[in-house]
Amino acid sequence: MQDSLRIAIVGYGAAGQAAALFLAAQGHALSVYEQAATPGPVGAGFLLQPTGLGVLSRLGLHEGALAQGQRIERLHGENRRGRRVMDMRYADHAPACFGLGLTRGSLFTLLRDAYGDAARIHTGVCIDAVAEDGMHLRDSAGGMHGPFDLIVVADGAHSRLRRHLPQAQRRRESVYPWGAMWCLLPAGDWPHRGELRQRYAGTREMIGLLPVGRRVDREGDWLTFYFSLPGEQVDGFDDAALARLRQRVEELWPEALYLLDGIDTPAHLHRARYRDVVLRHPVHGRVVFVGDAAHAMSPQLGQGVNMALLDAQALADALAAQATTDAALADYARRRRHHLAVYQRISRWLTPLFQSQRDGLAWWRDVAFHPLSRLPLARGQTLKILTGTKKAWWR
Repeated sequence: MQDSLRIAIVGYGAAGQAAALFLAAQGHALSVYEQAATPGPVGAGFLLQPTGLGVLSRLGLHEGALAQGQRIERLHGENRRGRRVMDMRYADHAPACFGLGLTRGSLFTLLRDAYGDAARIHTGVCIDAVAEDGMHLRDSAGGMHGPFDLIVVADGAHSRLRRHLPQAQRRRESVYPWGAMWCLLPAGDWPHRGELRQRYAGTREMIGLLPVGRRVDREGDWLTFYFSLPGEQVDGFDDAALARLRQRVEELWPEALYLLDGIDTPAHLHRARYRDVVLRHPVHGRVVFVGDAAHAMSPQLGQGVNMALLDAQALADALAAQATTDAALADYARRRRHHLAVYQRISRWLTPLFQSQRDGLAWWRDVAFHPLSRLPLARGQTLKILTGTKKAWWR
C-alpha cells in the first residue's frame, strides 16, 4: 500500500499504543482517542511471552522492556498439600527462551514515550459509536470525528463499539463468573525472583505471585499478587473479605503471608473481572477490532497483552503487504484467525480446572496435569502453548 491513510485508533491501551507506533512508522495520518482524561495503565502486572517480546523488538523497545522487567525462567504451581501441579521451564522449549514479568505501568510508559505524537492524543473523549457511513465516529457528547479511511477499535474487553456490531457477528460475549483481587507488593527478600509461583485450593481459590521488576513511580523490585475469587465476592470485597483473604493466605501459603503486611484496607487491593469474547470476524466494513475488544479471554494462559501486541503487528504487516485497504483487512483476519482460535479455546477449556465450583476437577488436575505435561509429545505442545508460539492445532 503506497497511500497514506487517515486512521482513527479508539483506545490507548497496549493494542492501541502498539498500533499507533506501527502505523505512524508507515506514514499514516493518525487520530487517537482515549476516554480517560489522563491516559494510564489499567490492570495487574503480566507475563510478557517470547511472542510479545518479539513485537517489542520490531518496535525497537526490547532492551527498554528488559531494563524494567524481571526475567522469568519457570512457572511453578502446587496444591495446598504441596503436590506439584505445574512445573514448566522456558529453557525446555529453547535454551535462550524466557518470559518477562512487567508492570502495566512500565509497558504503558515504554510505548507512550516511543510515540512522537503522544501529546496530540484526544483525551477525555468517549467514542460511543461508528456513524452509519462507516467513516465517522460519534462521541458520547454527540460530537462527530472524521472522516477516516480506517477505524481501529482497541477499547478493551468492555468495548463500547463492539456492542454496535450485528448480533450475528458476536459469536460469544459473556462475563466469566470468576475474578481476582490483586495488587503490587515490594519484592523484599522474596526468594523466587525468576519464577511465577501459584498455590491452589481445589478449583475455588488460587494465589499467585509474579515478579514484575521495577515500577515507573517507585523504587525497588515488585511482585504482582493475585487471589482468585468468585465474581460476586470480588464485586463485594470488604473488610471482612480482606480478613478472610489474609487467613486463607496464612493457611495455604504461610511463607508468603509477610508480603501482605502493608495491606490494611480493601482499597489496597484492586478488582479484576474477565470477559470471554469471540467475534466471527474482526472486520466490519472499514472497522477492525484488535486486542481485548476482539478476543477477550480468561487470564489462565497469560496471553492477553501478547495477543494485543501481535494484533497490532499483524495489522501493520497486512497494510504493508496489500494494495488496497479491503485486501489488507482480509489479510489481517487470515493472519490472526488460527492463532487466536487455539488460545481462546484452550483458555476456555483450562479455566474450569483452576477457577470454578467443579471441585471434582481439582482431583484430576492435581493427579494428572503435571505427569501428562512431561510426556514427550505433550511436553512440546505444552511449552508451545506457554510461550505463545502454538499457531494452529495440527502444525
